[in-house]
Amino acid sequence: MKRRLFSTVLALTALTTGLSACAESPARPFAPPSSSSRIGSLMQIAIVDRTSGAELPIYRHRGEYWVAGRPGARYAIRARNAMGERIMAVMSVDGVNVVTGETAGIGQTGYVFGARENSDITGWRKSDSQIAAFEFASAGNSYASRTGRPDDVGVIGVALFRENVPMPSSPPPPIAPYQSRDEYSPRDRELRSESSAMGDARAKSAPAEAEASAQAPAGSMARRQAPAPSLGTAHGRRETSYVGKTNFERAQSTPDEVVRIRYDSRENLVAAGVIPVPPTPRWPRPAGPSPFPGSDPGYVPDPPARY
Repeated sequence: MKRRLFSTVLALTALTTGLSACAESPARPFAPPSSSSRIGSLMQIAIVDRTSGAELPIYRHRGEYWVAGRPGARYAIRARNAMGERIMAVMSVDGVNVVTGETAGIGQTGYVFGARENSDITGWRKSDSQIAAFEFASAGNSYASRTGRPDDVGVIGVALFRENVPMPSSPPPPIAPYQSRDEYSPRDRELRSESSAMGDARAKSAPAEAEASAQAPAGSMARRQAPAPSLGTAHGRRETSYVGKTNFERAQSTPDEVVRIRYDSRENLVAAGVIPVPPTPRWPRPAGPSPFPGSDPGYVPDPPARY
């Protein structure tokens, strides 16, 4: 597997001082919010456009991660194990397990990545040697919708599990004699009294917290009217892709980390405010000749004069 090395480049900015002039300050160029292309701790997850080979920018908006897909484009889920141990990744697209085709659950099977291993998951697993390519398509033409499961179209999920590695056997620790109630020191009795009081306080506050949680709105982004059809992932053409089988015992039944990436068309993400657009220029076009005519913004010209 290929490995990628990343380096950090520091940019030095020269400062000039000393001369002051009476000049109008130009508008600052638009600097869109920074976006990353990989997220995750145990594994770094990215979405790759297979036509260009580029990792799609991941935008953070209201606590969620988004990528912009292009209808008809094939894509892959790129996963790089950042740990020096094996990690199991249970992957879902549109709420469907990419290996088994079941409605996705965290207890299902997935892919096992070796230490520092990097791989692209390019489609729905059909056998040990074939997949059906992931392809952005209209939500109605997605694999999930065509199999009667349209509710979770538009999301990619990766549940990560660490492995249960048997520890070398060691002699049992010595057993301390249990103290009877009368043997507790005054300090022990004080601590036990404080713990009991705290437990009562938590029990009383639990119903109020549950009621507040029930009244809170869901954390999903409210959809505005979409200018384009929403995207899903289709069951694309068959391709060759080999895998093997291995044994993996999870360290725990719940995931150690869950990565969730939502997606839609660029038009819809711009309309929803996920992808920012440059603001209109602050300064009007100056009258008279321009010292940089090749850099003037394009505006609608006046019509020819009537004769």
